[in-house]
Amino acid sequence: MGGFLRHIEAARVTLPGAHLPFRLGADQVGWLAPHAADALAAHGCLAADGAVTLQDAGQLPALARTLADAGAFPWRGEAFDVRAVPGGPVLTTVDRGALPWFGIQAEGVHVNGLVRRADGLYLWVGRRAPDRLMDPGKLDHLVAGGIPAGLTAAQTLVKEGAEEAGLDEPTMCQARHACVVAYAMARPEGLRRDRLHCYDLLLPDHVRPRPADGEVAAFELWPIQRVLDTVRDTDDFKFNVSIVLIDLFRRLSLLPANETEAVRRAFA
Repeated sequence: MGGFLRHIEAARVTLPGAHLPFRLGADQVGWLAPHAADALAAHGCLAADGAVTLQDAGQLPALARTLADAGAFPWRGEAFDVRAVPGGPVLTTVDRGALPWFGIQAEGVHVNGLVRRADGLYLWVGRRAPDRLMDPGKLDHLVAGGIPAGLTAAQTLVKEGAEEAGLDEPTMCQARHACVVAYAMARPEGLRRDRLHCYDLLLPDHVRPRPADGEVAAFELWPIQRVLDTVRDTDDFKFNVSIVLIDLFRRLSLLPANETEAVRRAFA
């Protein structure tokens, strides 16, 4: 499958497949690959009734640290909230690096940084630094990042805007929430189950983002057609950025007629 739909199909893991439910007490919070299920059973988690259960949710942070120290996944040093359902109560926290290994859903923000000129619409494109753990050197959004423990999407939007692009709070507060994109995707680091809060930010032509924290090496302003062609024909953008951009193209009515309906159904 080519074109835009190949990016969407790559983010459609059918669950459970070979995965087993991972529960904190009675609450399912994740999906475990067989090797992960075996590792948790070896660490005293209850494996029964086709699921793996950690009875005490408060033990998850320490268990994740033990697994990371044993080489199961990289330790990122940033805690994320763990919920059974989006918007539900926080059951505990876990390091960001553990989320795909446990198949726990994460939340993040992505910002389409747009500029309208006389000759059409443009998009700010970041180039990820070559030393990044995730997708080094890939193309990225103006601002994108996971929502850490205790923060909301709106608070993360402001934080990431300052840290990644040197944009101040008044500027970031002009961003308009457009949609939430959710997917499940098999990745080298495990099962990515993400909910991305997507924003459109229309910037004045004179505003120039600048790399601030090393996440992005440089920013470039691209005509929207170049962005569309690159997503359609290459894998140059970070995997989830392509998905968010396809939704932007859909909302702007830029997709070719032969893919519009299939993409619409995918985002329904």
